[in-house]
Amino acid sequence: MTIDGQTLADWKRHLHDEADAAFLYQVLADCEPKAVRQEVFLRLVDVERRHVDVWRDVFKSHGIEVDLPTPSLRARTMAWVARRCGPGFLTGLLLREEGQEVSGYIQLHRDSAPGAARDAALVLARESAQHARALGSLTNARCEPWHRTASSGFLRNIVYGFNDGLTANFGLVAGMIGADVPAAVVLVSGVAGAIADSLSMGASGYLAAKSESEVWQHEISKERDEIRLMPEIETDELALIYEAKGIPAGHARAMAEEIIADPERALEEKAREELGIGESHTTPFREGWVTGLATLVGAFIPVAPFMLLDGAAAMWTSLVIAMTAHFLVGAMRTFFTGRGVIRSGIDMFVVGLGVAAVGYFVGDAVARLLTN
Repeated sequence: MTIDGQTLADWKRHLHDEADAAFLYQVLADCEPKAVRQEVFLRLVDVERRHVDVWRDVFKSHGIEVDLPTPSLRARTMAWVARRCGPGFLTGLLLREEGQEVSGYIQLHRDSAPGAARDAALVLARESAQHARALGSLTNARCEPWHRTASSGFLRNIVYGFNDGLTANFGLVAGMIGADVPAAVVLVSGVAGAIADSLSMGASGYLAAKSESEVWQHEISKERDEIRLMPEIETDELALIYEAKGIPAGHARAMAEEIIADPERALEEKAREELGIGESHTTPFREGWVTGLATLVGAFIPVAPFMLLDGAAAMWTSLVIAMTAHFLVGAMRTFFTGRGVIRSGIDMFVVGLGVAAVGYFVGDAVARLLTN
């Protein structure tokens, strides 16, 4: 069978990646002071070297002889840093790369025609997953590194949308005040800014939620393939999840085997327990309008006094209300950051004050340039 240039290049990339991994695991073993961890790295060296031989055999099956690759410049650079900074630096990077290999080999298995490369991709995907799990145990990783998940929430959208609208429009209003324009102009500019900012944030919220949904679907698709192609590894992982919850090992294993036997049930369980993806209670449209509306409410706070008052009274009222709102929204952010209420509130107060000061002086400077 004739191999096209792109396929050949992909195979060579995988070959060199495996050779680099073997080299780097050997570096980790050499500079690891703990015997238990060193043993893990040495086992990974042996397996990665076998992976190199697997790829060389794939080339040989198509009549192509390839030499044993030497470490790349990137691998040598990483090794140099690891020898000076310790194995912890390199372990995290290799964990991520093992995760990328799992995804790459699963995709290669999907796309390849039946043959040595397709069979090798499945074997290597399974063993790379095992490597990632072994490295994860050394780095306390809590999930599979080849999966990326994101989280969002109704309250989070409200707080951050409100914060964006408040801060951005407060800066705009302060700039108009610095330019010493009539209150009516401040009001019109503030209302226009509020609407523009809310539409922008709403669109961003919609697109972000839509992208997140697409990422989830992609991750679920990969998990479906893993259940089909690597049921024994997925059974082990599910059993470990149950054991971590306090279920006895034997019972956890039996539960995992029963669930993996039903692919759809297994997919639902793995998505929830491993990826943290449950049933969605929102839609991109809802995420968009919630974020946009919260932004609009926040943006109207520094503008509202100009609807009822005039002159200095409107300016000082806007300042007091906006700064108070900055403190409160900073305090509300502690739901997500875990920081102290007062400290977080003061942080946002300072940010709001800084934005107002910059806006004011920029407005003043622009007005002076225009009048000179």
